[in-house]
Amino acid sequence: MAPLPVIYEDEALIAFDKPSGLAVSPERHGQSPDTVMAWARARWGPELTNVHRLDADTSGLVLCAKTKVALDFLSGQFQSKTVVKTYHALTAGLPVADAFTVDLVIKEDEAKPGVMCIVKKHGQTSQTEFAVGERFPPSAGRPGFAWVECRPHTGRRHQIRIHLGSVGTPILNDPLYGNEACLRLSDLKRGYKGRADEKPLIARLALHATGLTFTHPLSREKQSLTAPLPNDLAVALKYLRKFARPAGRR
Repeated sequence: MAPLPVIYEDEALIAFDKPSGLAVSPERHGQSPDTVMAWARARWGPELTNVHRLDADTSGLVLCAKTKVALDFLSGQFQSKTVVKTYHALTAGLPVADAFTVDLVIKEDEAKPGVMCIVKKHGQTSQTEFAVGERFPPSAGRPGFAWVECRPHTGRRHQIRIHLGSVGTPILNDPLYGNEACLRLSDLKRGYKGRADEKPLIARLALHATGLTFTHPLSREKQSLTAPLPNDLAVALKYLRKFARPAGRR
């Protein structure tokens, strides 16, 4: 596999920018052997350990520890929920409020392994804060879209995905908790004269792990790391801002 971009590195930790479609580590039998950790350990050694996980379909920041001391220190912050985790999502649909919090009890669906479901009890609590940054209203039969900042306070599997799906504004291209919405340039640009076999602007889960803020294991000072926006999301936002702005907004 191709080398991953290194966002930050020092003697205690290293952070990578993971593309969508690549697992952090093997999750089930039959999965591709190409993972972030298989590649990283071949390059930096077997002691390297990921401090947290991202869904394979989610792009963005993956933080790893180089030593056990650093791993224990960082893992303790994730467990105590003192790490600030920031994600960004493009939703298919417009949230009712500009800021809202979703609290749900969720667990793995016994009938659908790997898929989470909402339950009243006998599950795990989950909480995410959301803030809408930009709204792109519906037009000519296409749905509206929103650019949303997500701050999960817990780290459950598919948490942000099921939370946004539960309020009726799922992440674009979410095959598990989403809808059939698609974002094409022809849906936005009047008089579009492109290819007959036009491809969507975004063809994968529109969720990106943007940043982490934590206490560094050596300096004991706050550190913030940021993963740049992938090209497909950046291009989609560029066209939405150009062609799908509400009247009077620039």
